[in-house]
Amino acid sequence: MARIIKSIEIEDQPAVALFDTGAVYTYVCAALVQGVPKRTMVPPARVGLGGKEIEIREYCILEGKIEGLPFLTDAVSVEEIGHADGHELDALIGARTMEQWEIRLDPRTGALDLEGLRRREFTEF
Repeated sequence: MARIIKSIEIEDQPAVALFDTGAVYTYVCAALVQGVPKRTMVPPARVGLGGKEIEIREYCILEGKIEGLPFLTDAVSVEEIGHADGHELDALIGARTMEQWEIRLDPRTGALDLEGLRRREFTEF
């Protein structure tokens, strides 16, 4: 089984993203979302990220593309995410974003199932 790391776009900029079902939130490097309005998270949340504990006080709503397919998500901006499998990561796509867009992972092949992004029709209730 391998980690799934893909080239994507965040706010029209290239980014390297790790797709991680073990992470609740989506995280992006602050440099990619400069100028994107931030919202305050009340109360703040504490999480472990890359061996460090951080306090989430703000998040932003960002636009991105995976294999050319657009998506919208909330994300936490951090100074750095770290490295995985020889890649410096610009983003970590968490479970909430993957669930929202019905993105499924196949760790045996390293592929993403992006049918939800392609279809763009969802049953909400």
